[in-house]
Parts: sequence; structure tokens; C-alpha cells
Amino acid sequence: MMPQSAQFEAALEIIRTLRAAGHEAYLAGGCVRDLLLRREPEDYDVATSAMPDIVLDMFPRTFAVGAHFGVVLVASGIAAGCEDGSVEERCVTEVATFRSDGVYSDGRHPDEVLYTKTAAEDVERRDFTINGLLLDPLRESDDIRSEVIDYVGGLDDLDAGVIRAIGRPEKRFEEDQLRLLRAVRFAARFGFKIEPATLAAIRKLAARIHAVSRERIREELTKMLTEGHARRAFEILDETDLLVQILPEVSRMKGVAQPPQYHPEGDVWIHTLMLLEQLEPGCAMTLAWGALLHDVGKPPTYREAPDRIRFDGHVEVGVAMGAEICRRFRLSNEETQQILALIENHMRFADAPRMKASTLKRFFRLENFPEHLALHRMDCLAAHRNLEIWNLVRERYETLPEEEIRPMPLLTGRELIAAGYTPGPLFKEMLHAIEDAQLEGAITTPEQAMTLLREKFGSPSAS
Repeated sequence: MMPQSAQFEAALEIIRTLRAAGHEAYLAGGCVRDLLLRREPEDYDVATSAMPDIVLDMFPRTFAVGAHFGVVLVASGIAAGCEDGSVEERCVTEVATFRSDGVYSDGRHPDEVLYTKTAAEDVERRDFTINGLLLDPLRESDDIRSEVIDYVGGLDDLDAGVIRAIGRPEKRFEEDQLRLLRAVRFAARFGFKIEPATLAAIRKLAARIHAVSRERIREELTKMLTEGHARRAFEILDETDLLVQILPEVSRMKGVAQPPQYHPEGDVWIHTLMLLEQLEPGCAMTLAWGALLHDVGKPPTYREAPDRIRFDGHVEVGVAMGAEICRRFRLSNEETQQILALIENHMRFADAPRMKASTLKRFFRLENFPEHLALHRMDCLAAHRNLEIWNLVRERYETLPEEEIRPMPLLTGRELIAAGYTPGPLFKEMLHAIEDAQLEGAITTPEQAMTLLREKFGSPSAS
């Protein structure tokens, strides 16, 4: 049974048009794999014998963004049923000409593209057998497998749950080192095993991952963290020796013991894996990276005190290390700020039961506080499993009205000047004292705030 989505219909119409003009055309790559696994493909790619210039001329709206690699984007408008009404919205389908790539001197892209007329040659250049399947959607059959064209044994590997490089594994990875990470991500996403020769090649070539841009590495890592199989992905990264190459700070968590009275689960690495295991599909990338890095400062601060194992200053060290990791992978300023906030504040929950009302309310003002709550819950469940503090904080956060967490200021600097106070560094302390009392519920009016100022800081003439 074929899908009924607008993206599928757009790809199907492209295939019909190419076939009518005498060209071969098939669905190719990941969309075929996903259909066979009964997953909804994110997009649909078409492979064809038609040359790029023919594809460009054949369809009314095309984009030659990858034409030098044999790839043309074909846009299908609202008439194909895309989206929900705006004529600007279009389905975009990648149409790639059959090719056999030349030398990959940069380890990412072929120096030249050699076009071929046979689908079999085209498939041989692809990465893994499960991504090397073609599908003829114009065949009428009740069994989708009968519509698949398999030159590389991809169907058998799908059935067996195996990630296998097409042809000689080392050659496939030397061509494009990003495939080293893609193998890990696919294995984790589908719960597959990496077959021995492919696994050996990844280990042998793990250091080559540095040829890939940090942005592309970041994208792969973020997908691993947010697809719902983060723990398995990072276990495989470790098994393939890729983790120590791209995140040595996380690799150093292995074997770093923790005080058993607080962490019966084991070392920092096991604890972190148990957090990653709780990340749900589609979770915020900032929460995912925060979960990964929340204890990154523990290995360098480990010490054995007379009473127990301690990690003095691990939060501050972790924030500095997290900042360097975020810079390394070129995360945005906004993403970095939230990830570092998660690292910086993850230990503050322990003090919540003893916090003054004003301190707790300021705690709630942290940007995207629900992510802090989520991280604390995962942190507890990956350790002592005591959720008392989490329940207390969550209940207080959810029941406090917004106007109590962020009340309108009773006084501003303008009122202080009007009352005769001289502007200066003391203003910040004065306004903080007013807000503190307001958050505590001790004062509710500007008059009470002014009285508080006189009692605490003296009259304007004395300031």
C-alpha cells in the first residue's frame, strides 16, 4: 500500500513525467528504506537516467542547486496538494541523475561526477545497502517488496537488521567521512547492528571524522540525541572509537566513580547514558545537549575526600567546558545560552525546599524553566530515583500565577530620582531590595516600597 501524502504524489508525478519522455525513474534511497520499514519518509528522492539539463527543462519550476553533482530540485505547487493554501508553499523533490562518482579528494564530495545510464551503477556509489534500494511506484502490486529493485542485498539486510556498507567499506568511508557518523545514527535509529567489516572500517578510520565540518558533525549528533535512541547512539559512538574523536570530554566520563549513596547506578558515563535513555523523540535539542553535558565538569574535578568522593566546582568547570564544546560545534548564541544555563543550574534544585520565596521565584524566571525541570527529573531517575524535590518544585511552578513570579515593579529608577535619591551603583541594590520584599509578599504598594527604602538605605538627603 503506497502512501497518500502530498510529497509522495509530487514525486510520483515527476516519475510519470520522466517515464513518459522515455527516461528511467525510480524512488531511491532513504524513502524506500522507510516505506519498507513502515515509517513515514521525511521526503522522497527520485533517481533517473535523464541528464540534469533535461530535468531542468522538463519541469516548470526547478532549482539547479546541485546540478554539478547531478542533482536538480523540482518544485511542485499547490496544485499537487501541498500544505494548506498558500501558493508560495511548494513540495520540493530531489531528482538525481544516475551517476558513478569520481575521486573524493576532500573526503566529502566527488571531484567529478560521471553520469551513467544504468541504475545498477548508480546504486553502487551509495553508502549502505539499506539506502541502496530503488522502488518502482508505477507497478501495481499489493506487496511493496515486489516493486523494489535491489542490486546490493539491501532487502536481506533490512530483514536481518544490519547496517552494511555497499562494496568495500573502507572505500565508502574514505569517499565521505560523514558516513562514519551516519552508520552510527542509522544503527541506533533502527535498532540495527553494524556488520563486522563495516564496523572494523569505522574503527580504523575514526580519526578521519575531523575532515568533516563541525557543523555537519553537530547536525548528526543532534539527530542522534533527539531521535529517541540517544543512549544506543552514544554507546555505538564509544564502541566505534568515534566518541573520543569528537567528544573527548564525554569519553572521559567512563570509569569516573561517584559516591554510591547518591549514585548507586555507577560512574559518570553510566549516569549520563541513563539520562540519554530518557530523551524522547523530538525533544528540544537544548535539553538533549544539556542532558549530555550536565556533568561534563565531573571528570576534571574528581577527588577522593575522607568522607566520600567529591566533585568540587564541577558546575563552574562544566559551564566553561560546555561553552568550549558549543563553540567547537558552532551552536547559535541562543542555543549555547540555554545549554549552559541547564549545566549551571542543575544542582540548584537541591536547595529549593530551603529557598526564600523571592529566590524560588527568581529561579522560576530562568529562560524555558520547563527544560530545567525536565533535566532535574531525568537526573533523579538516573540516580537515586527520589522525585520529592522535583514534585515540590513542579507543583509550586505550575500553581504560582505569572504575576507573582514576574510582578510589575513597584518603583523604578525614575521614581527614585524623583524622590531625591542620587543615581549611582546603589540604585541596583535598592531596586533589588524592593523586588525581593515584593516577591516575599512583604510589600505590595509603591508607598510601602518607599518606606522600605528609607528604613534600609536612609532618606534621600542621606543617600
